Amino acid sequence: MTALVVVGAGILGTAHAWQAVRRGHDVLHLERETEARGATVRNFGLVWVSGRDATELPATLRSRQLWEELGRAVPDIGFRANGSLTVLRTDAELAVAEETASRSDASERQFALLDAGETRARNPALRGDLIGALWCGRDATVESRAALPAVRAHLARSGRYRFLPGREVVDLVEGSGSVTLTDDSGHAHHGDLAILCPGAAVRGLATRLAGPLPVRPVRLQMMETAPLGEPLRTAVADADSMRYYPAFRGPALDALLATQPQPAVAREHRMQLLCVQRLHGGLTIGDTHAYDDPFDFATDDAPYQHLRQAAEAALGRALPPIARRWAGVYAEPTEPGALVHRAKLGERSWLVTGPGGRGMTLGPALAEQTADLIGL
Repeated sequence: MTALVVVGAGILGTAHAWQAVRRGHDVLHLERETEARGATVRNFGLVWVSGRDATELPATLRSRQLWEELGRAVPDIGFRANGSLTVLRTDAELAVAEETASRSDASERQFALLDAGETRARNPALRGDLIGALWCGRDATVESRAALPAVRAHLARSGRYRFLPGREVVDLVEGSGSVTLTDDSGHAHHGDLAILCPGAAVRGLATRLAGPLPVRPVRLQMMETAPLGEPLRTAVADADSMRYYPAFRGPALDALLATQPQPAVAREHRMQLLCVQRLHGGLTIGDTHAYDDPFDFATDDAPYQHLRQAAEAALGRALPPIARRWAGVYAEPTEPGALVHRAKLGERSWLVTGPGGRGMTLGPALAEQTADLIGL
């Protein structure tokens, strides 16, 4: 049995703790905040198979399997295999969907091209002007704000897991056969191994231990509505999501980009529409992507107006009142083809950070890869 210290209680840190506990090890889990409050809880809660490219697909499908497994063990994470519909309004958008649905990996993603009637039969809330949709049966949803506390409670019941919030780790020293982490109150925490999952906070201890990291910050804006008043049976995307996600790249997308430009606000903020219903009935809607750090401290209203219009066009009705708006920052790898930045800091410590906007989707699989790599 190994005593593992995990730093960071976002999705990556929590997934690493879960992998260690399920393999029979003891875990001490440290978090600088009282509760994770970064990109892990400022997202859609999507396990997003449809948009990942072919090189990412094996890890994505494995993560989807692990999320379903975790959902059976921890119902409070709100896992639901609800799939997604990317709504299509023009012949150019239909051509992208047809090309995507004809590829060799389409069956693994459970892609199917639906006409307008089939789309509304699968999700009756989509009453807007559309000619069809691309269905992805492998997409799924969890409750991002409820999932991590629920997983921690599940791990605590094992008797081999302890969570200490409000402890920012400021130093890490390896000894003979052990590792010691010191927090900002001067307390020392000992283990056999340590895994640091700092999320977007990569400029402190992480860079002191590892040097400059091949990651960059990305800022997003999102919002959430009051309850819709009816079920939204699937996640919903649109052509801007096809423009954004790598799985849709190809000649048909090139033609779409040439003939059907995005509105200026969507282009400026590198926007896509994703819409997911929370268990309380409200809709999480987003999002934007900004790459020029340092970021503005304020949110910009124009993207929210565009998102509202895009969501209302799909639903064919006015949205409920906007209940909350927020911005967030995540780190994504700059190394070509990297799913995450994973570095060995010493003989007994590792750094895992920067999955980009794929953290909720890939977290369980990335943690499994780390556990296999270090021999847990």
